[in-house]
Amino acid sequence: MKAIGVYEFGGPEALRVVELPEPQPGPGEVRIRVHAAAVNPTDVMLRTGGHAVRMADRRPPFVPGMDAAGVIDQLGPGVDDRLAVGQRVVAMVLFTSAHGGAYAEQIVVPAASVVPAPEGVDFTAASTLLMNAMTARLALDALAVPPGGTVAVTGAAGAVGGYAVQLAKADGLTVIADAAPRDTDRVRGFGADHVVERGADVAARMRALAPDGVPGLVDGSMQTTEIVPAVADGGTLAELRGWSGPAERGISVRPVMVSDGITDTERLDTLRRQAEDGTLTLHVADVLPADEAAKAHRLLEAGGLRGRLVLDFS
Repeated sequence: MKAIGVYEFGGPEALRVVELPEPQPGPGEVRIRVHAAAVNPTDVMLRTGGHAVRMADRRPPFVPGMDAAGVIDQLGPGVDDRLAVGQRVVAMVLFTSAHGGAYAEQIVVPAASVVPAPEGVDFTAASTLLMNAMTARLALDALAVPPGGTVAVTGAAGAVGGYAVQLAKADGLTVIADAAPRDTDRVRGFGADHVVERGADVAARMRALAPDGVPGLVDGSMQTTEIVPAVADGGTLAELRGWSGPAERGISVRPVMVSDGITDTERLDTLRRQAEDGTLTLHVADVLPADEAAKAHRLLEAGGLRGRLVLDFS
């Protein structure tokens, strides 16, 4: 089968088309014929060596990708009747596993990481759902702000930030979000109650709306220490890239690891249903042939995208 992998960590040019043996599912696993794989920042981290410590026992090529959509073509022993051969599905993929990541024509993943694809959604859009929405879900759960409360979201125009706004509104929360002027309408469209201009003074702008600070904040743009002043004394800050503080005033900093939810079938299926009912909206920036993965990584690193890039393996 064809896959996209790296033999040596480096720039986008390190990505190359490779031929790998067809993977075979073991007990509790399924094999998916991939039609689309989303391109996420964590894929860039793998390519540049940022996850090398987690793969010390693995040999190249290293295949990136955590988001796939396709059709089940084989079931391993012990998989229950929730899933079936021929079924359209989406999956979260742990690229540090022995099977590698989602940039491949065929992938093998635990059945627990697979749920039906949202009805009425094509493979391209469906592939952009799970990783980013699960990250947002885990971040909001870490904040544990009860319905009727207020949360803030930075990076609200991005993939994780947009989902965080939409999920927070579905949870019955008031949302203060940041946006560049060109993205204000986009973020309001996600449901944000208040939108402040992003930039160096964003924490102060949030404090102007919540004088005591917000009890919870999802830091989708990784502003870390600069955003802490927006959080109330004793509040919680959810961080997406591993930063764990310290923060003063009794603020709890909670690093969010999306891998914690990779086999949480119930949460994954809830996100699928929320994509079906319109609670979550899917955004594709562009679709590229799989063998143009290097171009996709260059576009991602250049910034400014709204929605996810997707690699076509169909």
